Parts: sequence; C-alpha cells; structure tokens
Amino acid sequence: MMAVLSLHMALGACLSMVIAAVAAPCLQSNPTIQRIALSALLAISGLLAVVAGFTGLISGGGSITLPLGLPWLPMHLRLDALGSFFLLVIGSLTLPVSIYSYGYLSHEKKLTPLAIFLPLFVLGMMGVVLSDDAFTFMLYWELMSVSSYFLVTHEHQYPENRKAGFIYLLMAHMAGLLIMGSFATLYAVSGSFEFSAMREASISPLWASVAFLLAGFGFGTKAGVVPMHGWLPDAHPVAPSNVSALMSGIMLKVAIFGFIRITWDLMGSGDFQWWWGALVLAAGSSSAVSGVLMALQQHDLKRLLAYHSIENIGIILIGLGLGMLLAHFNHPTLAALGLIAALYHTINHALFKGLLFMGAGAVLHKTGTRNMEKMGGLIHRMPWTSGLFLVACISISALPPFNGFVSEWLTFQTALMAPQLGGALLTAMVPFSAAMLALAGALAATCFVKVFGVVFLGHARSEAVADAKEVDMWMKFGMVIPAVCCLLLGLLPTLFIPLLDHVPQALLHTSMLSSLHNHSWVWLTPMDAERASYSAPLALIGMLLLGGLAFWWLHPKGNHIRRSKMWSCGNPHTHARMQYNAASFSQPLRRIFVDLYQPEEHEHAERHKHALLTTRVKYIVHVSDMVVKQVYQPIGHATLWLAKIIRHEHQRGIHAYLAYTFATVLFLLAVFA
Repeated sequence: MMAVLSLHMALGACLSMVIAAVAAPCLQSNPTIQRIALSALLAISGLLAVVAGFTGLISGGGSITLPLGLPWLPMHLRLDALGSFFLLVIGSLTLPVSIYSYGYLSHEKKLTPLAIFLPLFVLGMMGVVLSDDAFTFMLYWELMSVSSYFLVTHEHQYPENRKAGFIYLLMAHMAGLLIMGSFATLYAVSGSFEFSAMREASISPLWASVAFLLAGFGFGTKAGVVPMHGWLPDAHPVAPSNVSALMSGIMLKVAIFGFIRITWDLMGSGDFQWWWGALVLAAGSSSAVSGVLMALQQHDLKRLLAYHSIENIGIILIGLGLGMLLAHFNHPTLAALGLIAALYHTINHALFKGLLFMGAGAVLHKTGTRNMEKMGGLIHRMPWTSGLFLVACISISALPPFNGFVSEWLTFQTALMAPQLGGALLTAMVPFSAAMLALAGALAATCFVKVFGVVFLGHARSEAVADAKEVDMWMKFGMVIPAVCCLLLGLLPTLFIPLLDHVPQALLHTSMLSSLHNHSWVWLTPMDAERASYSAPLALIGMLLLGGLAFWWLHPKGNHIRRSKMWSCGNPHTHARMQYNAASFSQPLRRIFVDLYQPEEHEHAERHKHALLTTRVKYIVHVSDMVVKQVYQPIGHATLWLAKIIRHEHQRGIHAYLAYTFATVLFLLAVFA
C-alpha cells in the first residue's frame, strides 16, 4: 500500500508541474498571481517529491503503465530504490528554490516564459527518474533539455546569452544521440524498449562495452565531465539564479542517474569490465582537479560556481569508479561503500551548490553585478546572505561538521580500504585518485576562502555594492532550508545512510547496515571501527569547546580595548584598492600552474603628471579553458570551413546536380551490378 502511495505522490508532483505550465499563459495579465501560482505549485511538487522519495526508499516503489506515448508503446513508469533516491534529490532542492523564487522573481518583467519552462524543466527531470522504458526516458530527457535551453536564453537580448544557449543546445542534442545509441544497443540485444526486458537480456562483453561507452560519453556530456564540459561554464552564469541552482544542483545529477541506470541497473554489475571502472575513475579525477583549478581563476561569481560543479561531478565519479572496480574484482561490500559515497555526495552537492547559487543570486539581485572585483564588504549590508553563503562555503570545502566532509570522507575510506586490484596500473591508480581527491579538496577550500573574503569581507569596491540591502524574507527562508539540511546531513549521517543502503541492496545485492548497526548512532563506521570511524556530534562539541577556550583566552579582559588607525605603509588614507581582489588572491597558483593556465596578462601604467610618476596601474589577466581552446575551437573552425565548401557546392546550377546523380548511379552500378 505504501509503495503504491509513493508512486502516486510522484505522479502528483509531475501533475503539479503540468498544471503550472498550462496555467502560466492564462495568468499573464496578473503577474503577482502568476508568481504566487508558480511558487506554490513548485513547492507542492517539491514537497510531494521529497515524501515520495522517502517512502519509496523505505517501502519500495511501484509501477504503472499510462496510455500515453506511441500507439504500440505506452508510457511505462516505475519508482524503485534508485529512482526514489534521485526523486528525493530533486524535491529537496525544488522546495527551497520555489520559496526563494517568490522573492527573486518579484521584479521580473518577463515572467511568463519562466512560468512556462521552469515547471516543464522540473517535470522533465522527474519524468527521467520515473521512466521504465527507453522511449519514455528519451521523451522526458529531451523535454528537460529543450525547456532548460529556453531558461538559459531567458535574457536573449544579450549576444553572450544566445551563444551560451546555442552551445548548450548543441551539446545536449549530441548527448541525446549518444544516449539513444546506448539504448539502441540494448534494444538490439533484448528486442524491447522496456527496461525489464533489458535487465533480463544476456549481452556480450563487446556490445556491453559499446553501450557503456555511448552512455558514458552521452551522460558525461550532460553532467559536464572533462573534456565534454565546454557548455557548462557559459550556460550556468547567464541563466536566472534560481534556474542555475536547479541546473547545477539537480540536472547534472539526473545525468548521473542515467549513467547508473544503464550501467549498474540495466546491464548489471556482473557485466562490469575492469577498464570501465578505470575510465570512470580517471574521468572523475581529471574533472575534480581541473574543475577546481579553473574555478580559482574566475572573477565572475556564477562562472566560478559553475566550474565547481565540474569538480563535484568528478568527486561523484571517483566514488562510482571505485565501486565499479571493486565490484568487478568481487568486493561487493566495498563496492557498496563506493556507491553510497557517490550517492551521498550527490544529495550533498545538490544542497550546498543550490545554496551557493541562491546566495550568488541574492548578491546579483541587490548589487546588479557578478564581477567579484566590484564587490566587498557585503557582510555588513547582507548579514543573512553572508552567513548562509558561509555555510555553503564550509560544506563544499569538505570541512566538518557539515555534509561535504562526510561524503568525501566515505570516498577516501573506499580508496584506502581497497585491496590490491589487478596489475600495477590499478594498484597505482586507486591511491592516485585518492591523492587527486585530496588535492581537489585543498584547492576548493582555498577557492572559497577567496570567494567569501573578496565578496563579503573588506570594503565595498563600487557604489552599487556600498548601497546594497538585505534580500526579503522569502529569499532568506529559501536559503535557510538547504543550510539546515547541510548541517543535519553532516551531523547525522548514520540516520540517513540506512535509507541510501536500499540502492546497493537493489543493484549489488549487498547491504552496509551490519557495520552501521554494530555501533551507536553517534559513530559512522563504514566497515570496521578498528579501521576507521567518525563522529560528527563529538567533532562539533570538540570544535565548540576549543573555540570557546581560544576566545576566552585571547579576548581582552574588561573594557580596555586599544584602538588605533590602520597601518597603510605611511599613507594616511585607506581605500578599497589597497585590499586583495580575486586576481591577486589566485596569482600564486596561477604562477605554479602556468603551463596549464597559459594566462594572457596585460599591464599598463598611467603617468599623467610626470613620466616618472605612476598615478595608476591597470592589470588585466584572462585565463582560457584549454580544452575549449585546443579542442572545441579547432573543431568549430573545421566545421565552418567544411560548411563553406558545401555552401559553394549548393550554389551550383542544375547541371552540377545532374552530374552528381549520374556519378552516383555509375558508382552503384560498379559496386552492386
């Protein structure tokens, strides 16, 4: 009964999005009612998705066949453990974003397009998770891609927005073609589009590898895995911030869901080959490190957060890659640990990255800029936003007691507990991936020290920032919910991981509950307490005690506080240009990784009064994405060159077409006659 109820609630969440999209044009004459309806229906859908996800994980899901789709292929929907978890991820961010959107969209002039395509976008993501056949999966996948294109190009009056939307749509459809190829391979083996038939079909190692590669490159493109990430840093910054939160927090995870669905579920862990896990592990390691390295050099706040999405997708893939390797070498318990680590980081990233984009949207909403070089001092003007943004910064930096630490710690434990696998390559690759994860974590902490310091601390660098005010209660409340969840998932992982355990039970037929239930809820023990354990509540108590003692010891006693002017090298005046900015903060790392960055630096000294007296120095640095520069741009130039040749041929007269036809007939006669 509970299983059927969870599926019905999931369908209710989808129906709410259909109603919202249909009602939007009817309410465009009254923007206030339209905004209320959009936010309310998004909130209802998110709440139903959360409840359906929880109940589906606890009691299992159900299946239903709707008389929709093709005449000979109705729409098959199913809610299992994997789908329940990702439905929970979708709802956990959709709910706070809906509340946030009510305040964020209060001054939106073009509300109707958002009110139409935002519900369709959420509907597409939920539909992908619920799909139980390839046709339904691709139908909702394309709905998700096309609707998000219109959200990315919402402010289409700007050329960079149109360019970002075009690149995104192009890459999304290329990904769709690759995914269709993977489903076509499984269809050729099973003879059916239904997932149940694909699970039962026996597939050869060759065709399994073909399906894996097509799925890996297709879903990897959508998830922004290096080197298929070229669209992501351009699309996320130009979208409205509530949309950016959903795209980065959820849409990228839907691509992870699709990869797990095909490789772990439809083909099964028994079909894993060793090089599958090695390839996923390599892709995850390179994405984690290169994503955070590129994020460190960004001045655009939302573009920086977009590159960090690439980093965190890499961390998820490290967990999945370790799980695939361990499953192949018959270590199912450790494989389950790797899968749980990846899933835990999936929901963690959805929460703290959604919070970061909402915080960036609040800053943009009140200052009108994404350029960090113009910010500063916002902690005094926007204290709520700065405090909640700090929670997200600590979480994404994997610092205890917040949630990012738990999932990365579990990923480390999977790598450290892994026995010797295969030959020397895999023996070296597993610890190397752990080292790359540690490097990515350290660089992420460095990056968010820079972000919080430049944006919220110090003095304001522009008048618009100096005049900024705090956002309204709706936007604050929308950010409070994921901040609280980040703390709860960091403090109480032993209460949430048993829910996640249903996924490896379904995919690997292995449970982690035995190791978890042998100890108190205070201690998280992935395998054995003698090897590794972690207690977030005790860590928090210890940090509070040490912090309190340090404050008591170092804080001046009594009211005798010495105050003096700030020292500025003898200059009696201090101003905002004296403080570190985003470019100067990341300059040391730019020097260390100069071969990777290949920065373009321009320095100009202004001397208005005297040739020897410098009045102002301008320093401009630009770091290009080397993958885009060395891979995508040459492909684009070659495509344009080929298009010019084809266009020239298209302009020929009728005699040329007759000659082409005659030559084709002669060729066919020579070959097949």
